[in-house]
Amino acid sequence: MKSLKRLLIALIFPITSLASDPGVVHVWEKQEITFTAAHTYRNAYTEVIVWVDLSGPGFQKRIYGFWDGGQTFHVRLVATVPGVWSWKSGSSPGDPGLAGKAGEFAAVAWTEAEKRENPLRRGFVRSTPNHHALEYADSTPFLAIGDTWYSLGSNRFKWYDDAKERPIGPEAGFKDYVRYRKAQGYNWLNVIAAFPNWMTDGKPWHLLMDDSAKTTVRSAWVEFGTGSAKNMDNEGGRPFLFPGKVPGFENQFPDMDRINPEYFKYVDRKIDYLNANGFIPFIEVSRRDAGLCWYKYYGWPESYARFIQYIFSRYQANNTVLSPIHLDIIDETVSPDDYTAAVRMVKKKFGPPPFGTLLSANANPSTLENWGDDSWVTLHQIGNMREHDNYWYLTEIYNLKEPLPALNGEPYYAGYRDARGPGSANYTRGAAGGTERDDAFVRSGIYGSFLSGGLAGHVYGAEGIWGADIEPSAPVHMWEAFQWPSGAQMQYLRTFASSIGRRYQDLVPLADLVSPNKTPVTLGYEGWAYCARTDDRKIFLAYFEKGCPQSQIRGAKLNSTYRAQWFNPRDGSWTDAGSGRLVANKIGIISLPGFPSETDWGLRLMNEGPAAASKKE
Repeated sequence: MKSLKRLLIALIFPITSLASDPGVVHVWEKQEITFTAAHTYRNAYTEVIVWVDLSGPGFQKRIYGFWDGGQTFHVRLVATVPGVWSWKSGSSPGDPGLAGKAGEFAAVAWTEAEKRENPLRRGFVRSTPNHHALEYADSTPFLAIGDTWYSLGSNRFKWYDDAKERPIGPEAGFKDYVRYRKAQGYNWLNVIAAFPNWMTDGKPWHLLMDDSAKTTVRSAWVEFGTGSAKNMDNEGGRPFLFPGKVPGFENQFPDMDRINPEYFKYVDRKIDYLNANGFIPFIEVSRRDAGLCWYKYYGWPESYARFIQYIFSRYQANNTVLSPIHLDIIDETVSPDDYTAAVRMVKKKFGPPPFGTLLSANANPSTLENWGDDSWVTLHQIGNMREHDNYWYLTEIYNLKEPLPALNGEPYYAGYRDARGPGSANYTRGAAGGTERDDAFVRSGIYGSFLSGGLAGHVYGAEGIWGADIEPSAPVHMWEAFQWPSGAQMQYLRTFASSIGRRYQDLVPLADLVSPNKTPVTLGYEGWAYCARTDDRKIFLAYFEKGCPQSQIRGAKLNSTYRAQWFNPRDGSWTDAGSGRLVANKIGIISLPGFPSETDWGLRLMNEGPAAASKKE
């Protein structure tokens, strides 16, 4: 009788599954419960909250849902372990179509073969026990190899319903770019859920009003924040509705209190596709240039907190990392503390992400500097201060008393000089995209950041890609930038790290183990060296930018032999350093041979025990 009752409940209130077999619910697989409100609401986005109380083996939490247009609401959830799960719904205000419903389902584990097909079936990513790196829920190591696709949700990444493969070029679509990066070993993408998406008017992105308007309102930059005048629409339109509330500019600035669910429905399918192909989207709620307008006209922090929760609840059952803000420039928006106020409001009212989703942000210069070491952040990042002097911010994070995993989320952009021009104020230090010089600058960011403490992984950036540039007048088109060698070379970070197994998670950043290790040029990408070592002194990984002098490594086990190999970050290959065996002297110093060539190189030292002479004695 009980089994029949469960069946009837499941039939009345079905759960939508993304499984290949719709009748099977797997752990760590998004499920969706759909409700239809009995009442109508003027603005359901601001007036209604819906939830389910979810119970399963070792789990009992309230899971909040979201409005999806009309009288439709969804709650998205996952089962974190196999077993029988049950739920009961509620709403505020009480609505007979939303509250008082209930159901059960049974979740089963993935097979090992199914996990090999898609590693995301191993569970959401979390911190390793030592809090310096990342792993899946089943403890399998996860090293982020990422790219910056901020406008992924827009039509700039075309969606084709068919499965036809198109070459990387003007006709390439979202699926083609996913396929291309997947073949290069990528597993992470930076995404902004909703650009402010001011009215597309053909004016420069940083100036949305004419001169006469500026005399009244000063300028869009100062008064409202910048907005992307690029067309960031998708098939569902813009993320927010018009008209807005900015006096005199109602048709130019959207209403942040009225969302357009149709826009997000088209974002959903791309997020689901990424998960199905083994990618973790790092989803940021909004870019900082919405902040000033939002703060002045829309009831901060309540309005912004509402939008944070909307995005979080919409994507909490996908395998993601979430962020309340893309804070790449801190002097063109409200303060980090103002964003903290909104995050705290979300946490107080709705609690932390129910399935343990990590929280982070693209931050300048780092999430630690902006929000401190006791904040909402559970995955640290640095970014936007791009030269090698800034990798140190990762070391600062690593050395915290209570550290968290960290990565460089927005380092040197390949081809930055192409788009900004050789005489640009901020990037005279860049190089032309696709050149060896440019590739080497990218590799400085990859390996310099990793060995400085960015053991969670690394995110690639390139002009043309981050802005999804498709206009005929663009200095760099996205399909051109996708094919630069530096993007393909990102995969070799995994080769480098995994060459010592999961022990890369135990590395301690100690650049001063290389002597000498720095030129006096702080704002550059040449002449510096980086090193990390395991506490037992058995393993060293090092990286030398182009222009480093021949050097030595100290801090090794005394009178000990090390297997020594150079690493070529251009193709992921290894060659012997000298004879392939190097000896640490009686005070633990290893003299390194000359580099194989006059460019950048990695190095691996693996201890093999006491030197032969010591054994004989």
